[in-house]
Amino acid sequence: MAPWLIHARLRGGMAGVLALALAACTRASPTAGDARVSGLMLDPQLRETSGLAVSIHHRDTLWMHDDGGNPPRLFAVDRDGGRVATFRVEGVPKTDWEDVAAFRLDGRDFLMLADTGDNGGLRRTLQLHALEEPATLENARLKPAWSIVFRWPDGPRDCEAMAVDARRSEVLLISKRRQPPELFRLPLRPQVDPPAVAERLGRLRMPASLAPQGGTDERAPLSAQVTAADISPDGRRLAVMTYRYLLVYDRRGDEDWARAIARPPREIVLPWLPQAEAMGWDTDSRHVFATGEFVPAPLYRIDVDADERR
Repeated sequence: MAPWLIHARLRGGMAGVLALALAACTRASPTAGDARVSGLMLDPQLRETSGLAVSIHHRDTLWMHDDGGNPPRLFAVDRDGGRVATFRVEGVPKTDWEDVAAFRLDGRDFLMLADTGDNGGLRRTLQLHALEEPATLENARLKPAWSIVFRWPDGPRDCEAMAVDARRSEVLLISKRRQPPELFRLPLRPQVDPPAVAERLGRLRMPASLAPQGGTDERAPLSAQVTAADISPDGRRLAVMTYRYLLVYDRRGDEDWARAIARPPREIVLPWLPQAEAMGWDTDSRHVFATGEFVPAPLYRIDVDADERR
């Protein structure tokens, strides 16, 4: 048994009480999308989790990574919040990793890492790194299958939300602080000499409670700042997480995402999370997993369709 797990079990009384309290709280809340505590994040290596994706290749496995200032690594985590394996990512810098997405392309399963954080608005170029999912969940080293170096069309901006639409062969990026948030697109495979230029598709339609009051706000309030995004495995929905809400945009027919984000989203109040920054769809395209940036922190599985079935 890993030392961190032994330590966690020694503290199990406190952790158990916290988990039960959180579960009771979320079950009682009709606005939290029927969130359930799937697990509890106790591993100190996961104390700055900023990205989450559900594995396509490995059943009941989540991929997570931590924030800038830490080694370039990916964690395989089970649905209880326990770390299964750690993978060192070689050959790329880690400036500020902010999101990760899982996708299938040409019969192979990949993860896309978004090195797109820019709190100070100083970065001229940013990077996306695609890695093939490892065949086994054992500590090892990974190298990117390809990388995308890009820039924004009109100056720096912070970005913590990225999603991959393999069917349309594109990567979606959403700005964090500008309000309404901006949606950008890049080709999934590099098509020009770097840096590529992200194409602006439009602004997200926000719920009235989060919409700016007249014009465009350069810095959104915390409750409206976008921290994660993911496209459902069936390709029909884009989930966007802020520090306080989960917003779900539905795509109709074969329309593009620019049309989908122009309509009001479904708005779900998140259950309690310490700095909500990591979210990804489950394989059923009905639930999302979400967690925060500190430990201990709950790992939630949220039913986004619960309100519609009531």
